[in-house]
Amino acid sequence: MEFKFCPDCGTRLIKKSVGDEGKIPYCEKCNRPFFDMFATCIIVLIVNQNGEAALLKQNYISNQYYNLVSGYMKPGECAEETARREVKEELGLSLSALEIIGTYWFGKKDMLMIGFIANTLDNEFVLSAEVDSACWIPVEEAIDMVHPKGSVSYALLEKFLDELR
Repeated sequence: MEFKFCPDCGTRLIKKSVGDEGKIPYCEKCNRPFFDMFATCIIVLIVNQNGEAALLKQNYISNQYYNLVSGYMKPGECAEETARREVKEELGLSLSALEIIGTYWFGKKDMLMIGFIANTLDNEFVLSAEVDSACWIPVEEAIDMVHPKGSVSYALLEKFLDELR
């Protein structure tokens, strides 16, 4: 999101050079720059003790592809807390291990996705209202069921499979 007006006083912002950042929206009245903002989200590949990935069907996201657990960070949460919270909320699973894999820019929605691979000893899902269905699928098959190469889901599954080889 690019600021056009000062969120504090309502004055129309000007473009002003700010350090090495170049021209940034700036409020002359408040003497303050306003850098562009974007959402920060997590995405988690959950694997059980049988080498199966938890895949979600969420029709509001896609009728064609399965998804991994994902969600927005809340103010005050760290990425690991968000990942554990979202997995618990969406699938009712507790995680026994959680590893950050990397960050991914999702330009289609201007989001920074923080990717994790997690393990669980749980096998029964307790679905939230935003999940239409969920299933355990062998990881080797799951990669063909998520959004194709170039997606964050695919990248996390590919990373997991590469480490198995």
